[in-house]
Amino acid sequence: MGLEYNTERSDVRLKEYGRNIQKLVDHIRTIEDQEKRSAYAQTLTDLMKQINPNLKSNQDNDQKVWDDLYIVSNFDLDIEAPFPMPEKSAIGKKPQRMPYKNSKIKYMHYGRSVEIMIEQAIQMEDPESKKSAIIHIGRLMKGFYNTWNKDNIDDEIILKQIKQLSDNQLDINIEEVKEFGLFNNNIREKKNHNRDNRDRDNRDRDRRNNNRRRNNNRRRN
Repeated sequence: MGLEYNTERSDVRLKEYGRNIQKLVDHIRTIEDQEKRSAYAQTLTDLMKQINPNLKSNQDNDQKVWDDLYIVSNFDLDIEAPFPMPEKSAIGKKPQRMPYKNSKIKYMHYGRSVEIMIEQAIQMEDPESKKSAIIHIGRLMKGFYNTWNKDNIDDEIILKQIKQLSDNQLDINIEEVKEFGLFNNNIREKKNHNRDNRDRDNRDRDRRNNNRRRNNNRRRN
């Protein structure tokens, strides 16, 4: 029996599976009955998964095994398979580079995310939702500023920057912001402040009533 030299062999198309898998694929291609070809191909993909243990059982990896099978067959395999044969031109093609947004960020310490949130807030039609969005943005901006700066920033400056970034499409009553600390991260919005005020008034009323009862008891004694 004559020796077969590597230089006389055809190239292995996918080295991770080896030459034996390629020979099996070449054999499957010679089977005339399509049903048998498909059954052998299914068995071969199971073997390919065992050879390549990194391919865990899920739909994406299952499709990759079948794609690899088509590649080993040089895209010449007529079978019934759960996945269609990929386009030969698509194999090894580099994905298109995602375009980067080249718009200049006006305030670097706030980042692009704040600008996106402002753009979304502008599109809001409900006044209460828009107001809540402005308050949330103001808190974020104040928090970001304090992260990069030792000094605190005034609420007027935060609001002025929001108006600049929104082309004067977003605004809020600055007196309300200051009164209730709406741009402070540890302060809730106005409705919660009103509830806190009611609770404090109730506690004060209860305290006065208790003092009055104690005083009355002392007079009787």
